[in-house]
Amino acid sequence: MTVLVALLLAVAALTGHTWVNAARWLRRPTDRPDDVDEPVAVLLPLRDEATRVTPCLRALLAQRGVPALRIVVLDDGSTDGTADVVRAVVGDDPRVTLLSGVAPPPGWLGKPHACWQLATRADPAATALVFVDADVVLAPHAVAAAVTELRAARATLLSPYPRIVVATAADRLVQPLLQWLWLTFLPLRAMERSRRPSLAAAGGQFLVLDRAGYTAAGGHASVADKILEDVELARAVKRAGRRIALADGSRLATCRMYDDWPQLRDGYSKSLWASFGHPGAAAVVVTLLLLLYTAPPLVALAVASTAPRMSMVALIAYLLGVAGRVLTARATGGRWWPDALAHPVSVVVLGWLTLRSYHLRKRRRLTWRGRPVS
Repeated sequence: MTVLVALLLAVAALTGHTWVNAARWLRRPTDRPDDVDEPVAVLLPLRDEATRVTPCLRALLAQRGVPALRIVVLDDGSTDGTADVVRAVVGDDPRVTLLSGVAPPPGWLGKPHACWQLATRADPAATALVFVDADVVLAPHAVAAAVTELRAARATLLSPYPRIVVATAADRLVQPLLQWLWLTFLPLRAMERSRRPSLAAAGGQFLVLDRAGYTAAGGHASVADKILEDVELARAVKRAGRRIALADGSRLATCRMYDDWPQLRDGYSKSLWASFGHPGAAAVVVTLLLLLYTAPPLVALAVASTAPRMSMVALIAYLLGVAGRVLTARATGGRWWPDALAHPVSVVVLGWLTLRSYHLRKRRRLTWRGRPVS
């Protein structure tokens, strides 16, 4: 009983922290920004994105409030006709430049190298850089609002998390954990104020940077061999003495990260090992998550007829965990009913994906888009 009460108090504290983050500390860019009077370069790396880049491109072409907007697209060795799709969509729009990427040299992974090529070949006059992935669709005011929030935060790097579009059961189980993890475990206000590189988070789907600060931090060249290049770039910015900030970007952008379960499984498997670092640390974190969020409903069911008081405590702990998922979903434009009820199952799937990630890395079988990543 004492252990269950301790678990309940721990889950209650974490859910309370989620509420504080969501209600008080989470930045929310305006959806009615003034025009941005500085030159902005939107940078779009593409590799085999022919089937889904069109909505992204059309949204970029429809941006408002950024008179000095330039869009640079890099075709990173695609074999599916991505460049042809880009040309068909953008036509002769003078704001768009299409580049052909070169293969990453030794010591570089594909995504950082593509982003570095874009950054170094963007218009030198651009004072703000906006990195966007092909699976992101921006609202018409998104770039203006994100750059405005970057300047208001006095930050070098702003990460406005898009609203993650979920369609399959796997999506609904796994994808909401992205926002839930950082809203539950990351102190947002302290992260912005702290100089510690370890206290950092970012999402590479939609990333806004002050160009001078990006250059001072070494840009993507400083994270050339990193799987989680977005998080590592945020850490590099902090090491350079600059600030980072997170924001709810659900009114600015949507993102459908994966089309099916194999893509989702492989996408998480390629990077989860890098999120935790040492396997021992991963084992500790996953074990704690399972104890806090998966054990309570199992205990509540197991002792419902023999120890009703114990079952009630376990049930309350479970419901508090569900409440954390509900708070996260409502704060970030996500779906909460009935998905939040399956939060214990989500944690189990996350644990399995983490185990798979380490297993494949040990066997040197991690790849993404046809390139090895470990």
